[in-house]
Amino acid sequence: MATLSTSSLLWTHSAKLTLSPAPRFSRPNKSSSIVMAAAAKVAPAVIVGGGRVGKALQDMGKGDDLLVKRGEPVPIDFEGPILVCTRNDDLEAVLDATPKSRWNDLVFFQNGMLEPWLQSKGLNDADQVLAYFAVSKLGEPPVDGKTDTNPEGLTAAYGKWASAIATRLHAGGLSCKVLDKEAFQKQMLEKLIWICAFMLVGARHPGATVGVVEKEYRSEVSNLIAELASAAAAEKGITFEEAMEDRLCAYSRAVAHFPTAVKEFKWRNGWFYSISEKAIADGKPDPCPLHTAWLKELKVV
Repeated sequence: MATLSTSSLLWTHSAKLTLSPAPRFSRPNKSSSIVMAAAAKVAPAVIVGGGRVGKALQDMGKGDDLLVKRGEPVPIDFEGPILVCTRNDDLEAVLDATPKSRWNDLVFFQNGMLEPWLQSKGLNDADQVLAYFAVSKLGEPPVDGKTDTNPEGLTAAYGKWASAIATRLHAGGLSCKVLDKEAFQKQMLEKLIWICAFMLVGARHPGATVGVVEKEYRSEVSNLIAELASAAAAEKGITFEEAMEDRLCAYSRAVAHFPTAVKEFKWRNGWFYSISEKAIADGKPDPCPLHTAWLKELKVV
């Protein structure tokens, strides 16, 4: 979200990825960012979560946003989008603190597979953002994540507030494209595959960063990417664009310093494991045998 912490670094977790040298992230030129911010009409928003990402989004506004910290209620009479920048495990509490009449204004910035949870809450068409930018410290400007295969940037938004989100991010000097639901779902699944594959392979090799996985354990991660992509495509009835492995590995080179660990299992690898469990219960072969074996090897399941 790819993220060291869902509320502090979000890339596409999202959000994606030839063997040319890894590009350096470009930090927005301060003066050009100010001009862009002045020209853009950034819609006021409620921002839930006062961490690095929430603060960065607030800084992109015009000073009329409302920052709501964890545990505080979301007002019923503040028009505009509600940008949710918390950890996945805090989403239930955020929903409880939001008047139901305003649920359709929620915009989720989290990494991972949110669909089952969103559907269980009747939020089948909820706004989401795949955020491929990093904020290293509270109050610092975000750095856009761009790769050699996607120099235009990877951040994407979907839903009723998608254009408003793109305007806000552009005002902050960041890229953001607006996608329809099908295109967004494909990119969301690619991001999920990236974080599940690279974190799991990295966890098998203690101390390995994302860059080390891409460089030294490419065959392992390539096999896992192919396996997870096949399972996701079958589960969702979609066809991914070609060269997924190239895109995911390009992204890994761009964030080579990220450490690896299997985290937030319910929201990440757990979705693929549930596909395996269902197939086995139905007497069918496990569609993700490598994934299952390596989860067991690490005693995650």
